[in-house]
Amino acid sequence: MLADGMHDVPRGKLATVVTHLEMTSHVQTTPRALPEGVTFRRVQPDVAWYRDVYKRVGGLDWLWFGRLTVDDDALGAILTDPGTEFYTLSKDGQDHALLELDFRTPGECELMYFGLTASLIGTGCGRALMNEAVAHAWSKPITRFHLRTCTFDSPQALRFYQRSGFTIVKHAIEIADDPRKLGLLPETAAPHVPLLRG
Repeated sequence: MLADGMHDVPRGKLATVVTHLEMTSHVQTTPRALPEGVTFRRVQPDVAWYRDVYKRVGGLDWLWFGRLTVDDDALGAILTDPGTEFYTLSKDGQDHALLELDFRTPGECELMYFGLTASLIGTGCGRALMNEAVAHAWSKPITRFHLRTCTFDSPQALRFYQRSGFTIVKHAIEIADDPRKLGLLPETAAPHVPLLRG
């Protein structure tokens, strides 16, 4: 341990602060229409679709990697589980968002993944997609809607979730292998997260 309570992070590893948030009742949302040409739809994804959208939405910019460590069979089981739901936003024939809801724990919904590609950020699509997330989550018999975000995410993410009605319940430190060092993402991914050489 270093001075002032700090700890070294081993080479090849990443450390991030994870914030857990929850919503325990259905909050009133502010209506937000999607821009012209953007449509919201539910998806029954296959593995190839999911991996493509997952990387474009979160992997390359924000270092999402949890699903990249899962093999195709295990991922396919998640995608076809009746307790999971997947939605996207489409524009010009391409999908630009990932909304993944997990109802597999009775009485709860976890917002597993939520994000947009860079082309939709700043267009109001994030608010519209969150409204859909809240509506679909609370359409089921749940008492808790929860999520996790971390310091690799967009600087606006935490405040966005709080404005959406989620409250912080705890913080944790996660140390994990750097997916860029494992070859799961290119070394150019998430340039705001330093890549330690060696």
